[in-house]
Amino acid sequence: MKCEKRFYWLMIICLTILSFGANAQNKTVNLHDGWQFRQVGETKWYAATVPGEVHSDLLKNKLIPDPYYRDNEKKLQWIEKKNWEYKKSFQVNAETLKKKHSELVFDGLDTYATVYLNDKLVLKADNMFRQWRVDVKKHLKTGTNNLVVVFQSAQNVVDSLAKKDLPYVIPDNPRVYVRKAQYHFGWDWGPKLTTCGIWKAVRLEAYDTKAAEKAFVPSRKIELVQQPDSLGKSFYFKIDGKAVYMKGANYIPSDALLSRMTKKEYEKIVLSAKDANMNMLRIWGGGIYEDDYFYDLCDKYGINVWQDFMFAGSMVPGDKAFFDNVREEVKYQVKRLRHHKSIVLWCGNNESDEAFKNWGWQKSMNMSKQDSTRLWKDYVRLFQDSIPKWVKEVDPSRPYISSSPLFGWGREKSYTEGDSHYWGTWWGLADIENVQNKTGRFVSEYGMQAMPNYSSIEKFTLPEDRHLFSDVLKAHQKAGNGFMKLNSYLDRYFIDSTKVKQMKVEDYTYLTQCLQYYSLKNIVGIHRSKAPYNMGTLVWQLNDCWPVASWSITDYNNRQPKAAWYAIREAYRDDKIAEIDLKRPKDLPLEDPQISWKIKGNEIIIKAMKPAKYVFVDIKGYTGKLSDNYMDLEAGKEMRISFEGKIAKPIIKITSLYEVLNRYK
Repeated sequence: MKCEKRFYWLMIICLTILSFGANAQNKTVNLHDGWQFRQVGETKWYAATVPGEVHSDLLKNKLIPDPYYRDNEKKLQWIEKKNWEYKKSFQVNAETLKKKHSELVFDGLDTYATVYLNDKLVLKADNMFRQWRVDVKKHLKTGTNNLVVVFQSAQNVVDSLAKKDLPYVIPDNPRVYVRKAQYHFGWDWGPKLTTCGIWKAVRLEAYDTKAAEKAFVPSRKIELVQQPDSLGKSFYFKIDGKAVYMKGANYIPSDALLSRMTKKEYEKIVLSAKDANMNMLRIWGGGIYEDDYFYDLCDKYGINVWQDFMFAGSMVPGDKAFFDNVREEVKYQVKRLRHHKSIVLWCGNNESDEAFKNWGWQKSMNMSKQDSTRLWKDYVRLFQDSIPKWVKEVDPSRPYISSSPLFGWGREKSYTEGDSHYWGTWWGLADIENVQNKTGRFVSEYGMQAMPNYSSIEKFTLPEDRHLFSDVLKAHQKAGNGFMKLNSYLDRYFIDSTKVKQMKVEDYTYLTQCLQYYSLKNIVGIHRSKAPYNMGTLVWQLNDCWPVASWSITDYNNRQPKAAWYAIREAYRDDKIAEIDLKRPKDLPLEDPQISWKIKGNEIIIKAMKPAKYVFVDIKGYTGKLSDNYMDLEAGKEMRISFEGKIAKPIIKITSLYEVLNRYK
């Protein structure tokens, strides 16, 4: 063992020396500044930001309104149907031209891009998730060089590809034809903003000898234990020989416009997981392979990462070009990310296996037996045969599973083997209590919706929009029958549905957040009580990509906690047993708690004369995180709530469940 370690270190030292020597000869020219863009066919050019995307550039130039405000999203669908062109000039000196190789490198092009250098076609790209390199030495010249990137509408391309395939249909959306973030085509929590642009770094690399590839040495031993037992089949992680109970959440892209994600935003997001006592994030397969800085933070804070490949809820084309494209994507991304110790699992896709078997595509799409067989064979060939082989070639150290989950929540095996996505609550409208008999070996998805924080609602609405259920509020509720489902749960757990339509949006928001708090507190408590049968609980979802009614436990604006974040933080503690309290709030004998409060320094001291439930402290204009919120108060006992920084003349509003319900008696 010692000899083996010495060998690894010797190899790393040698490669480092070789790399240093090669780097001394390399010259890199960053190509981020001075870009302009226009719609293809138009004459006027506008300033562009790289890295970025067309929607952000249009917004910065005041050519479109904020897509997140009111119902602007649907008014901006024209953007995705147009082609867009970007250009810049850059200087190359004689020293650079003397190098044997000059490569133009795009770390990310979204997505169908044609690149011209000095009027010569040098690259055609068709995958958002690949790095694109092309040797352009023969096209460079001393002095000014002109670079142009033309983006073809991804929506138009996929529509054309789907039409070309008819009568053969690949479920469930033309988006499946393109290697692009699938959520850009809209999701049940996200807007439809099908972007394009140079979304990652771009540079010119000139060199004589290419730098050696960084050696990969696994930093820890990771095992996914799936062993038959008397109750079914286990599903749990062992890290360096120790079984670990995973407590965490599902992570989606944190913005619909990815260029908005700064290091500061990433820190807010990852810290929101760490501070909620999480030790795992599952990177969902309909988004992106995240920025390196995201994984750096997970490494730093001890957050294990379950990494999906970017496929979600759909089948795939089976042609050679598609498979070749995915192969290059997989190898590039695994090589890029394998050095991060936080990554503990590669997963082929999100819900595609379950979707094919349980979502009724064959019937709804009048699929022939021949087409159904072909679809399944292509699926197996990609996710069960090809991707695991490609992964093993570049990272043999980590486990791989083909899909999450293998069994849908309507099947008994979902609760006895593999990971499970339990959507009986919410989608199935089942009572929260049902989870007691529906807990799987590792529950990698479950959740309950809530409105975004009311401060966010105020930002994306006008006063006339703030009534139930206005068109603007509906535009920020993407889930099918979302309000109907919310109202169904409110009726059972908080307030008669006949009274809901009378409610102010602010009160409705408060009650939905209390509902989410109650639901997740109890679901997590039930999951954890069943360890070691159950060895993981990952709530859907940690974050939002815009202001919306969703299952997220944090708000899009400032990444502030929603009520359920505080419930999760408490339920994920290791120093106490997670509480289960299934008494429905609707049945509680509430009295006026007569809450009083005062401020001392950066603390709010709260006291209730009688017991109070779900006490919500709101500081107008405050964008930080309170030390606690939506808490219960004991009669006569002071509670101290701290806030970050100093607030001059704070406007504080304190709400309890009694007050809100009493307004609608």
